[in-house]
Amino acid sequence: MNQNLEHIARLAGVSRSTVSRVINNHPNVKPETRARVQAIIREQNFRPNAAARTLVTQESNVLSLVIPQAVASTFTDPYFPMLIQSITAKANELDYALMLWIGNSNEMADRFAQRVLENSLFGGLLIAAAVNNDPLIPYLVNVQIPFLIIGPPPLPELNFIDVDNLGAARAAVSHLIDMGWKRIGTITGPLNMGAAAARLDGYRLALQEAGLTVDEALIVEGRFDEPSGYEAMNALLQQQVDAVFVASDMMAFGALRAIHEAGLRVPEDIGIVGFDDLPASASSTPPLTTVRQPIQEVGSLATQMLADLLQGRAEPPYQKILPATLVVRQSSGSNSFRWSSGGGVDSH
Repeated sequence: MNQNLEHIARLAGVSRSTVSRVINNHPNVKPETRARVQAIIREQNFRPNAAARTLVTQESNVLSLVIPQAVASTFTDPYFPMLIQSITAKANELDYALMLWIGNSNEMADRFAQRVLENSLFGGLLIAAAVNNDPLIPYLVNVQIPFLIIGPPPLPELNFIDVDNLGAARAAVSHLIDMGWKRIGTITGPLNMGAAAARLDGYRLALQEAGLTVDEALIVEGRFDEPSGYEAMNALLQQQVDAVFVASDMMAFGALRAIHEAGLRVPEDIGIVGFDDLPASASSTPPLTTVRQPIQEVGSLATQMLADLLQGRAEPPYQKILPATLVVRQSSGSNSFRWSSGGGVDSH
């Protein structure tokens, strides 16, 4: 049966507005009237329309997750499925539904932002992998919709959760230096993304602290995917690098392929360190030294933080930075220790 508010009101012998007040827990309803309406609702198995309820209460139990990336790259990089899974699990635990928005490389950023904002069902947004000058962010600030960025924020006063990208990259490059490598290149992520820029800053800082020259010819920009890692590594091989810090494991897998095709060995000829510690990193050839970032913890905490903002348990700016861990395996030339940006060195 296609019940509506009028149908419930007629059966209960009350007005439509009274049914609406009962559904939305309005205090100005007599107890006996509330009980009668609730009994009819249960008998009719009535489910209020979510959009209508949102318009009445100005509240929503729907969260939006926005990933301003092309669909193909989102689902070929295990990072995003792991992040989405953890966000979904936490949203379910908190009794929120999740709406997923994934950018398309063929769509203008302004149009994508408008499509997101034209939907009024969500109460707040999570933005993963935000890019600089993303038009969605100033729109959200202007209309005062609660949102939280997963990764470095483009503006310091925004809500965000991140890992220690700079510190972890610095430790990764310092480890390569400690292993005796001298001509160390890097494959960055897209430099319009805060995480990629922070990891490049960590690379530069480690070289400078060791008294090594930062050679711009040894810095090649990638796209956080395997093909760009392969292309960038081929370019670095022309520069005769002896080691490379790669800003994601997916790009590192491409770099390993390029090195092997060139007839070189890892780590005998070239040392390599990645970033993410994806499940495949421990079984690559050779096993990949990499920075382990707590992807699932980030997703879960991001969802909890947004819920805290929506329910008034936290005030903006709400910000958190989690430690990252350097897991040392064979690809860098040693398997003797593990560094954590939270402090300390662990055996591995």
